[in-house]
Formats: sequence, structure tokens, C-alpha cells
Amino acid sequence: MSDASAVSESGLETANDRFKNQFGQWFWGSMIAATFLHFALFALFPQLTAADISYEAEEVATIDLPPEIEIPPPPEQIARPATPIITDAPIDEDITIAPTTFEDNPVSQLGPPPEEGQGNLSDQPVFTPFTVAPQMTNTAEVQRALQREYPPSLRDAGIGGAVNVWFFIDTLGVVQDVRINETSDYEQLDQAGLSVAGIIRFTPAQNMDTKVPVWISIPITFTVTNR
Repeated sequence: MSDASAVSESGLETANDRFKNQFGQWFWGSMIAATFLHFALFALFPQLTAADISYEAEEVATIDLPPEIEIPPPPEQIARPATPIITDAPIDEDITIAPTTFEDNPVSQLGPPPEEGQGNLSDQPVFTPFTVAPQMTNTAEVQRALQREYPPSLRDAGIGGAVNVWFFIDTLGVVQDVRINETSDYEQLDQAGLSVAGIIRFTPAQNMDTKVPVWISIPITFTVTNR
């Protein structure tokens, strides 16, 4: 576009006309300035270096493991102690006092009654000759005592036994002393046997025609019979 055409019809040059006329100069001038600025930045900018970020791995030390420990098996469970079995076991009439016999001491071999001055016969159980044995007179009362004195813990567990008891019977048939001759191996049964023995009544023993005090040994048996 020529300068003549850039002039408006009025003959005056406007700002727009002046901008258009100077565009080329501004464009190339700015390009030269930008190029110069870039070269100056590259020339004057400090040189950059990368920092050392490398590392060295430390040596891993090996550890010797202890030998494997063998764990023993758990101990066997301890068996629970046996407990008595509680059963419904009524007392039967088989709980008896065994009769006294003379198989070991026949009447034909018995000696005379003890004479006075031979010591106190009641001090300890000794053999006393007699021809007529004492007889129990209160059997029913003794049966009830056997049932009453039988230890419940042993009765319910079905445990029985016999305790052999010494009886010292005077000339009136009264029991003056009772002692354990042979134990039943159960202290409760032994004590029950002594309790029952204390209520037994006898007829007096006789040697020929004379009433004599005697020691006799009788087993008191506790048994449970299931019906």
C-alpha cells in the first residue's frame, strides 16, 4: 500500500494508519530483540550440575539360627478319682450278727471256771471256759441299730464289710466292754460296729451250773442287698 493510499479521503493520517505503516518495523525489531535476549541468557546463566545421589549398600551380616527345639507332647490327662455311685439300695435283713460256735473250743475240752484271785478278767480279752454260750435277747433292736448306724456314704456306694468285736459280758448278761478284734478296713464301719455292739443284750454264759463272765468275739456284718 502506498503512502498516498494510506491517507484518508479527508487528507489527514489517522493513528490506525500510522500503526499499519509501522507494523513491519515493530515485528522485525521485536524478533531481533528476542533473539539477542535468548543468546544473552544462555551466555550469562550459571552452569548447572547434577548432585551425586548415589549410595552404597551396607554388607548384610548373616545370623546363625539356633537348632530347632522339639516341643514334647503334652502330658496325658490325669484320670479323675473314682467316686462312689449313689444307688437306691434298701437295707435288707441280711445285715446280721454271726452266731458264736464252739468248733475251735469244744465243750469237752473246756476247763473249770476261773477262781478268785486270778486277776481282773475284764482288763483284756482272754479265753474263758464256758459250757453255755451267751444268747442275744434283743435281736429286733439290734437290726434297727444296724440300719440306723450304717454309714450312708458307704451304704449308698454299695460298700459293706464285717468288723469283729470283742464283748465282755458279766454274770447278768450285761455288756461291760467292747473292743475291736479285727477291723473291717473302713473306720466308719468299725465305729458303726462298736455303736451297735453297745446296745446288744445277752443271757449270761455258764460253765457247768455256774454263771461266768466271759469274753466272746462276734463279727458284726454290714451288707447291702439289691432287691
